[in-house]
Amino acid sequence: MAVSETELMLSVGLIEKDVNADTLWVWCFPAVSAELREVLMRKCCLSRDSAELHAFVFGQYRRSWYYLTTAEVQEPTALSKVTHFTIVITAKDFNPEKYAAFSRVLCRIYMKHGSPVKMMEGYIAVLTKGICQSDENGSFLIKDYDVRKAFLAGSIKDVVSQFGMETIILYTALMLKKRIVIYHPRVEALLEFSRALPALTWHRKDWSILHPYVHLEDRELDNLRSCSGYVAGFVDPEVINRSDLFDVFVNLPDNEITIAQHAKEAMAMGKLHKEIGHLIVQSAEDADRTDIQVIKDISVKTKEILSNLVSLAEEGDDAKLTLDTLKRRHLPPATENFLFHLAGAEQLLKI
Repeated sequence: MAVSETELMLSVGLIEKDVNADTLWVWCFPAVSAELREVLMRKCCLSRDSAELHAFVFGQYRRSWYYLTTAEVQEPTALSKVTHFTIVITAKDFNPEKYAAFSRVLCRIYMKHGSPVKMMEGYIAVLTKGICQSDENGSFLIKDYDVRKAFLAGSIKDVVSQFGMETIILYTALMLKKRIVIYHPRVEALLEFSRALPALTWHRKDWSILHPYVHLEDRELDNLRSCSGYVAGFVDPEVINRSDLFDVFVNLPDNEITIAQHAKEAMAMGKLHKEIGHLIVQSAEDADRTDIQVIKDISVKTKEILSNLVSLAEEGDDAKLTLDTLKRRHLPPATENFLFHLAGAEQLLKI
């Protein structure tokens, strides 16, 4: 097993809610910064007055991924004064299924022994050997969780089923590295929808653009603003009034996609977009095609567009594209505009 796989985990922590309804950060190995701890406490459902529990949430902050698994204490247990607890794992990689599985094992260990020491032993076993094994608490093997499976776990077919031809807006925004904000009051719906979107630009295989669970809080928004393009999820309806944060706004409960006024020129649609949109819808609506096949169909079309762009760029100096090169082709205005902005996103533009 590659050593680098085990080096992806950064820390494991524990948040508890006690019989007095107090929620505390009680343990962490190794230590995390006060800033990150504040963010993680905000993401933890036990920190809120609401009785609603979120079994598993994940997100990204300052290039680290966090995974929170929350459990209600069940008898028999060594935890006499605790009603609920959350296992917090931070890591360098996006792999929700991997860390959800490992957290479930750690939850069972903690429920049984009531001591972070046993949890730390499990964490160190995975860190050093890539495996955490026990008869009564279940086993976890790190190599069972390929990152490509994590990339493919979201459903593009579901996205298209919800938005149909408007999916082309999402595709265009992702291709041009624009800022997409998604709103839904339920965090689970946000996570499920947002994690699928980077697959529309499969040639990049870049899930670092994903920030699926963001609060309207200064530090988190500063972190978001430091990224040039992103897919960000919010549960706060106030985000609809924050056009400074998005080029494209997706209102999931209302099935609406809106392009912000300031982004309309770059996002202008034409014949090429219609053609791509039809391809996406046709592929996704084919009951015999799997999500992987739909992603491949879109990817083939994307590669065709990119190879045309590269051949246009090769006509210019330094294999870079200029607006003059594009204009000499007498392309439809929307296609010319899209290719010009795409060249910028793909670093093929001569400045």
